[in-house]
Amino acid sequence: MESTASQTTPTPAAETRHEEQQYLDLIQHILDHGEHRPDRTGTGTISVFAPPALKFSLAGDSFPLLTTKRVHLRAIIHELLWFISGNTSTAPLQAAGVKIWDGNGSRAYLDSIGLTERPEGDLGPVYGFQWRHFGAEYNGADADYTGKGVDQLAEVIHKLKNNPYDRRIILSAWNVADLKQMALPPCHMFAQFYVSFPPATAARSSDDGDTPLPQLHCQLYQRSCDMGLGVPFNIASYALLTKMIAHVAGLEPGTFTHVMGDAHVYKDHVEPLKRQLARTPRPFPKMKILRSVDDIDGFKFEDFELSEYDPWPGILMQMSV
Repeated sequence: MESTASQTTPTPAAETRHEEQQYLDLIQHILDHGEHRPDRTGTGTISVFAPPALKFSLAGDSFPLLTTKRVHLRAIIHELLWFISGNTSTAPLQAAGVKIWDGNGSRAYLDSIGLTERPEGDLGPVYGFQWRHFGAEYNGADADYTGKGVDQLAEVIHKLKNNPYDRRIILSAWNVADLKQMALPPCHMFAQFYVSFPPATAARSSDDGDTPLPQLHCQLYQRSCDMGLGVPFNIASYALLTKMIAHVAGLEPGTFTHVMGDAHVYKDHVEPLKRQLARTPRPFPKMKILRSVDDIDGFKFEDFELSEYDPWPGILMQMSV
């Protein structure tokens, strides 16, 4: 009997699934099966609770910046450096041309949540304050908090360097005592770090060619997840934070895992996201840190180089405040 091609040619291995497809599949799942719920902004959402986690590789300079729409990395970097600095005023972001916190720092918004005595642009003890001064008494954005509270970020890096097997390498922005003082309670609220040690036969090794490089992994829990606007930022921000911490701790970036609570699509984002779902993901870009930095406070905007980013065009979505 004459052989056919299908009988003689082995079936090719399935093409590796693009990591961005996890995000797109979750949006589709929310649209198909989500619960319609009211929300504090009055916009309305379609929501699911505790969906499967998203996981992204950070190896080989890979950087999970979504490609099915252009995501503006400039704002992500400036915001992350602002978090790391411990600053709680919108002024440094505005000076850099980043407006993502302007709505929550406006006079009208602060008044609407009862912070009538708070100066415009003073967001209260939000992310950066909790990262660098957890437990300190908040006395306004212009106060000097040097040496006050717990510097969680410094403790994370110290543990990674000195006790990498520790199961308490945690960064928390959720401080119940401070929530009422915040312009917006933290959405991305709890990150745990984990160092893995490849076997001696691992392909990647340190410069001396002998010792395998330990890898740093990060898992984030996010209580409230705006799939259209916020989550693309959050993925890139914590991926970059993991790379930065790995860099100063002498580790290799490993993976970023994103665990979500209330994962939702705002109703005015449905049609824009349907357009995005029709697009095929392209290869993730590369992210390099251009110089040696040994202190987490030493990073500057110019230290990061994104290459090979070829996204689809941006999609306009309105932010609900």
